[in-house]
Amino acid sequence: MVSSERPVVPPHAVFMGVSGCGKSTVAALHARATGATLIEADELHPPANIAKMSAGVPLTDEDRAGWLSAIADRIAQATARGESLVLTCSALKRAYRDRLRQADPDLVFVLLDGPRELLAGRIGARRGHFMPPRLLDSQLAALERPDPRQERCATVSVEGSPEEVAAAAAAALRML
Repeated sequence: MVSSERPVVPPHAVFMGVSGCGKSTVAALHARATGATLIEADELHPPANIAKMSAGVPLTDEDRAGWLSAIADRIAQATARGESLVLTCSALKRAYRDRLRQADPDLVFVLLDGPRELLAGRIGARRGHFMPPRLLDSQLAALERPDPRQERCATVSVEGSPEEVAAAAAAALRML
């Protein structure tokens, strides 16, 4: 007998925050620890978005709309396959997170948070990334911090080693 029930899938987790907060590093550690598939949302940006950011021009909500739809499509596809995802996505605004939750209402978020000086130092030390340090302030200004009373989100400090931050994120996710 074939069951028509969908498999139970742990909630997909989005590691969010501004550039330099460690989304890619911490999410990769979490995906490895949980066996989930890692999706780097930066890889889903259309070339026009990457060109804008590389030129130091902040993206608009309109610029992000297609990108958010591509991420939401990946979430919906994984859910249909019974696959658990760990995603990296800035998800700076509540409307962006709401758009992603349309693909999976059980989606959970981890805001990786730290002081501007730490974030700026990390961005300045990176090589080969399209996001220039001068866009950090526009991202911080755009960030709408999730309200844990209204969104399934934990905030985790990035002041520590990647392993310490990943462990804190895993503990916070267990509490959601």
